[in-house]
Amino acid sequence: MSTLTLISKPGCHLCDVAREIVDTVVADLPGDAEVEVVERSIFDDPALFEQWWEKIPVVLIDDRLHAHWRVSADRLRAALTDETPTPTEESA
Repeated sequence: MSTLTLISKPGCHLCDVAREIVDTVVADLPGDAEVEVVERSIFDDPALFEQWWEKIPVVLIDDRLHAHWRVSADRLRAALTDETPTPTEESA
């Protein structure tokens, strides 16, 4: 099981968008992909505030930075399913 942590703050528009992307991606994962989603506010933890205040929203997967400011649904899905995006014909 993976743990996805969304670090945010109340009233943050980008955090709302990130939350929607996280919810959609997690809901659409295959049945064998178990992901626990935890949301933490930078206002509830001084250490979180100090580390992330200028980069929220922040997405951590198993305590490792995955993204900040903007979250890509495709990149998040690939990270949670251990899929490596395949190169396009142009880049091959």
